[in-house]
Amino acid sequence: MIDIKLLDIIACPVCKGKLSFKKDSNELICKFDHLAFPVIDGIAALLRSKARVITSDEEL
Repeated sequence: MIDIKLLDIIACPVCKGKLSFKKDSNELICKFDHLAFPVIDGIAALLRSKARVITSDEEL
C-alpha cells in the first residue's frame, strides 16, 4: 500500500504525467504510457525497467 497523499506529488518517470493507484494489483498506473509501476513494501519502484506494459485487455 502507498500513501495516497503521495499521488499528488509523484509523476510518471517516462512522461511526467499523473499516476493513479490500482489497489488490487498494488501498482501505480500511467494511463498515457500504458505502464504499471509496482509498489514494493510501500515504496514505488518508479523505474522504467521495473514497469510492466499494460495490455489492451486490462482495464485502465
